[in-house]
Amino acid sequence: MITFLHGKLVEALPTQITVNVNGVGYEVLIPLSSYDKLPLPGQDVRVLTHLAVREDAHVLYGFMTEEEREMFRLLINTVSGIGPKLALNVLSGMSVTAFRGAVANSDVKALSQISGVGKKTAERIVVELKDKIGAAGAWEASSARRALAPEDQKVNDAILALMALGYKQIEAHDAVRAALKLLGPQAGVEDLVRTSLKKGA
Repeated sequence: MITFLHGKLVEALPTQITVNVNGVGYEVLIPLSSYDKLPLPGQDVRVLTHLAVREDAHVLYGFMTEEEREMFRLLINTVSGIGPKLALNVLSGMSVTAFRGAVANSDVKALSQISGVGKKTAERIVVELKDKIGAAGAWEASSARRALAPEDQKVNDAILALMALGYKQIEAHDAVRAALKLLGPQAGVEDLVRTSLKKGA
């Protein structure tokens, strides 16, 4: 499995790039979300990759962030009827945060506006991913709509971590606020989560 490429960006189009790695040119298909994060051609680039092996071809898909690649893999491995091409369309059509929020809130209308995703596919995405994305996705999407100060971002990250561990949103919020009060504003995300878990034990 090729997990990343590190080399010179030779060519960049909205849907694919060419990366020169020690004299070998790799063609990599990318979503629009990654295209926006690319350096200028001629500069060094590090692209996270997913290799799809088909009978007629080996295709490399590339991503500039780990969360994009994770979402791509979640879509192709979990949602029936979604292959790599449609998964790239999803990532091109909305940010990972907005996508998680749409799934968590069962927003079929927003999902079905993505190119290639009809109403039935959007409904299937919600049904098959809701348990995996859950309440944390909704919280993350709602907080992303507000520009958070560093202090609030720390609290937000701690709440997300607790929700990922099974806490309800209100419980996580209360636990983190109590931990912050106890530890003071200098406490890091890890301290807040650890203290919250101890108090909830």
